Amino acid sequence: MSAISLIQIHDPPAGPSGPDWSERLARLKAWLGAYRRVVVAYSGGVDSSVVLRAARDVLGEGAIGAIGRSDSYPERELALAVAQAGSFGARIEVVTTGELSDSDFRSNPTDRCYHCKRELYRELTELKARVGGEVILDGTIADDAGDWRPGRRAAQERDVRSPLAELGFTKADVRAVAAHLGLASHDKPASPCLASRIPYGSEITREKLAMIERSEDLLRSLGFAELRVRHHGEIARIELPMRDMPRMLEPAVREQVANGLKAMGFRFVTLDLEGFRSGSLNTAAGITAASRPPGDPVRDS
Repeated sequence: MSAISLIQIHDPPAGPSGPDWSERLARLKAWLGAYRRVVVAYSGGVDSSVVLRAARDVLGEGAIGAIGRSDSYPERELALAVAQAGSFGARIEVVTTGELSDSDFRSNPTDRCYHCKRELYRELTELKARVGGEVILDGTIADDAGDWRPGRRAAQERDVRSPLAELGFTKADVRAVAAHLGLASHDKPASPCLASRIPYGSEITREKLAMIERSEDLLRSLGFAELRVRHHGEIARIELPMRDMPRMLEPAVREQVANGLKAMGFRFVTLDLEGFRSGSLNTAAGITAASRPPGDPVRDS
């Protein structure tokens, strides 16, 4: 498959020589003003939330948030995303995607995100036609340019625009804007799809995704906010920030977690001593910014 060009980022990152977040927000609203009706690929994460909220402020009913509902998208995330959009009056369309029926996705290759996003953007293209939208927008930011993001290829195949990246928004800019706008997601940890917890080459199944979702829900119910439960067959590998490890090792908590995850189908429950780190399965597969194919930059975590 041929390489594609990276997103064009027109402004330098925020700092002494570049615009601050408030200037970038003004530019984003001006950018959105060129349209009458847009479809925003909305997950409830902070990046796509900023795009949807700004589009709602500028275009009113012309801003439509689209959520792709699948086995890889946790029910908890869906509920949070819908509630947040409702808080500022955004219209939401939930479209069902069927990536598990695609053997290319299910086999879990290193470009898994491409196959997932290809299905999502196919659905959103149909939605755009139904609602009379002019363009599909996503929440990609400038900081994503160096990440392993095979989903970008699917976005470019469908002419999806990335206004935050095009205007040079960094993660710090996005979080500052989200806090200014009062978005519930302004300090929300990143929450990639559940399939990203399964090592490349290991088949993605509905059963594995359900095990991961229930396991992570259990840890959150115990007060852990930033976490991953990686699915390694019979083994659950838990990643937590170093600051949370002492609490995990408290006897009562440790026992509850071990028994709970075993009840969900795991035989062994482990705590990764290297702690939480985004993209640990990418690293294990030898994927780095330097090794990714040229022009083939969604962050796998």
